[in-house]
Amino acid sequence: MQLQESAEMYLETIYRLAAERARVRSIDIAEAMGYSKPSISRAVGLLREGGYLLSDESGFLSLTEKGRETAEKIYERHTVLTAALTALGVDEVTAAEDACRIEHVISDKAFDAVKAHMKKFER
Repeated sequence: MQLQESAEMYLETIYRLAAERARVRSIDIAEAMGYSKPSISRAVGLLREGGYLLSDESGFLSLTEKGRETAEKIYERHTVLTAALTALGVDEVTAAEDACRIEHVISDKAFDAVKAHMKKFER
């Protein structure tokens, strides 16, 4: 199943929230993303159906292995692209906003090239 940009954004948000707190709820996602609870509820349902997300009887959410792998990939793209744009002189806010858009459309081949180029500067 090819995920749409919005689904990738939800997974990335859940991934980041899970790194900050022990448990993630739909309301946490709504607050983090600035979306309505019904929008979050629909997205959570679709992600659950797609095998990316689990929810327990108390409503706490967790990523499946498939969901975690996808979220990690998107988050890595976001951080590397933000760093690349910042290194080019783009201010941090603009770099993060642009990286957020680019991360969903860049090919694996192009991203790998950007990532390899950025590694040269880490040394």
